This record gives sequence, structure tokens and C-alpha cells, in this order.
Amino acid sequence: MNWEQLLSLRRQGDVNKRLRNEQDETRLGFDVDYDRIIFSSAFRSLQDKTQVIPLSKTDFVHTRLTHSLEVSVVGRSLGRLAGKKIIEKHPYLKEIHGYQFNDFGGIVAAAALAHDIGNPPFGHSGEKAIGEYFKTGNGIKFKELLSEEEYQDIIDFEGNANGFRLLTQDRAGVSGGLRLSNATLGAFMKYPKESLPKKPTNHICDKKFGFFQSEKHIFKEIAEDLGLHSRSDDGTISFGRHPLTFLVEAADDICYTIIDFEDGINLGLISEDYALEYLIKLVKDTINTKKYNSLEYMEDRLSYLRALAINTLIQDAVAIFIEHEESILNGTFEVSLLDKSKFKAQIEDIISLSVQKIYQSQEVLEKEIAGYTIISDILDVYIDALIGKKNNTASNYHKLILRTLPGFYQATNVSLYQIVLNTCCYVASLSDSAAVHMHNKIKGKTL
Repeated sequence: MNWEQLLSLRRQGDVNKRLRNEQDETRLGFDVDYDRIIFSSAFRSLQDKTQVIPLSKTDFVHTRLTHSLEVSVVGRSLGRLAGKKIIEKHPYLKEIHGYQFNDFGGIVAAAALAHDIGNPPFGHSGEKAIGEYFKTGNGIKFKELLSEEEYQDIIDFEGNANGFRLLTQDRAGVSGGLRLSNATLGAFMKYPKESLPKKPTNHICDKKFGFFQSEKHIFKEIAEDLGLHSRSDDGTISFGRHPLTFLVEAADDICYTIIDFEDGINLGLISEDYALEYLIKLVKDTINTKKYNSLEYMEDRLSYLRALAINTLIQDAVAIFIEHEESILNGTFEVSLLDKSKFKAQIEDIISLSVQKIYQSQEVLEKEIAGYTIISDILDVYIDALIGKKNNTASNYHKLILRTLPGFYQATNVSLYQIVLNTCCYVASLSDSAAVHMHNKIKGKTL
């Protein structure tokens, strides 16, 4: 892989290559990517989607929206710092092609902004709930009606694949989805492979999958334009990561490690005593003890420690990225950047405490359980209604139900796979509150 190709400004539908030194410096193509994501309806729905505490009524707890914004800010810093080093190492990128270090920051910031855009309501349990409906619930009847790859797409329903679909999917009158640059779409793609075959390897690319069968032709075009390293020798689609994906992932890892920990302390699920104890090795070289001790309120002390810890991990991640640039470019770098961090032990300790005290807290578990029932019931009703419409057997109830679906999801002149996948993606598009509201409606509950 080479940087010039990896920084492609091409968008879906482009006939000619877009050159960096022909860009309007007041609003670069990568800035346009960021703007298109932030103004999209899919991004706005993240304001009411779970990050840590499902359906939390506490103001300071992060939603997917605030988390995504914070990951984007961290990603921009990672991209700029790494970009500066890359430009210094490969001066032709600037001298011949016109790339600047801020371009790297723009790509990573935009991809990081979108990294959770496809996630269903109720956190990661929402993904599992959709998959379980088809694996062990009423949706198991579709196993014999879909191809092996299509069935795998839905039983392992993946927010990353749904995000790629949202960013690239054609709609009536809207070709190419948001029409983002290929560089940003490449950096967004954490798992550049299809759902099958499942590869039990240690390579991070094989951990999950990144696109549904319905978008594989789009992904392949993007991967080939970017010159991503092919990892398949059997005709299936599997590529190595875009190098900047490692920075997007690091931004996410840094934020959820440190900020979820901070949320847990603010919620009273973790004692403040753990804050300095667990973060001290990350902040010991930069902390101003006098300033820290002068902070009267817990929120201010946590905010100060969080800022120092995030900065330490940013510097560390960039150093790892630059050190391993060659193996990242040739596709042999197999782990996340933070897996190589000198602070790996501290990171693992923080995550372990967060799992114990936050992710497995009674409030989280109870609301994730409710999410399973809500998602299963909504899928049941809408899939039955859509198939009834396709087969001309829809009941009056089904016809009423379908009137509550956005027009884009009502199409039945498509394959069974498309109907089922569209319904999954509709459910995934719902915010936590909207899913609860919809469930109440279909169950006839008084609102």
C-alpha cells in the first residue's frame, strides 16, 4: 500500500481522479466528509443511543453522540500528529501532491465521527439481540431461505457493516449515500471483510466483518481504488486495513477506556479513590500536584486527570504507529495500537474495573434485558408485515403497521434478504427512546 493512493479523494460516481493540489484550501474534501456526516439524520439519532448506561436519565453520562464527538476530537489529534511525521518521512506527498498533515487529521476525524453511526439501540446488546432473533428466535425460519452468507450477515448483525451501508447506500434520487471520499470510508472500515468465512485467527481484521452482502461490490471498488492489501486466496473478499483505521480505533479505545471510567466514578459506581490509583502511571510525568490538590470538586479533579491521561495515550499511540508504519502499510501489523502500548497493563486494569462495576451493573443488565425483548418484538411485527405485503397476504393490522415505517423501508419488490436486512437496519436506526415508544405502540400500551 502507498500513501498517495490511500489518501484518495475520489467519491462514488466520480469518473476522474480528484487531485489534492487542486482542492479548495478553505474547504477540503475531507472537511466536506465531516460536514456530511454531522448533518446526517443517522448521526443525529446517536444523541439518544446508549454508550454505557442504557436509557440513562443522568445528564453527564455519555451517549453515542457525545462519545462520537469526543472520539473525533481525539482522532483529529492522532491524525495530525501522525500526519506530520509521515509528511516528514515522505516529503513527496507535500512537495508533489500537495498533501498537508492536517489532511490526515481530517480523514481520521471524519471516520471517527462516523465510527458508531450504524450501532443499534441499547448498546452492543442491541447487535446481539438482532442476531439472536434469527439464530434462536422466530427468525430462525429464514435459515433455509437465505444463502449461507446472507444468513451469516443477520445472525452476526454488525454495527460496523450497518454503518458502511448507511454511508454508501443508494436511495431514490441519492446515489452513493453520503458520497464520502474513499480515504475516509477506508479509514472507517475496521474489519474489511465479508461475514464468511469466519477466520479464527489472531489478526485484528478477522475479529468481525465490515459490510453486508448487499454492499460488497461497493466495498470492493473502494478497496481497489485505495490499493488495500488483499488477504484472500479463495475468491472471498478480505483486505488489510487502511493504515489510518488504526488511528480511528485508537481514538475509540482511548475514549472508552478513560471516559467510561470517568462516567463510572461520576455515577458513584466506582469510588473516586480508584481514579488516581489507576491513572497515576499515565499522568505521573505531566500532573501538576499543586493544581490537582487545589481542585475542590470531584468532577474537576476527574476532568484534569482525564485530559492528562488521554494526552499520554495519544502520544504513545502515535509513536507506535510511526514505529510500525512499514508493517502497517504491508498488512502484517496484526493488533491494535494500544495492544503495543507501554501502558497496556494499566489500560487492561481500568477496563477490567469498568466491566465489573459499570458494564455489569444492575441498571445496565436490566435495561439490556429489556432491549432484547423490545428488539425481538419489533422485528417480529415488521418482518411479518413486509412479507405479508410481498405475498399479498397482509392483514389489516399489517397494513396499519407498515404505515408507521419510513418509505425507504417499505419496499417489497426486492429479495427476501433485502426485506429482512432492511428491517434489521430500520430497527438499528432507532434511538433507545424511539424503540421503547415503537414497542409500546405495537403492544397497544397507553402512552
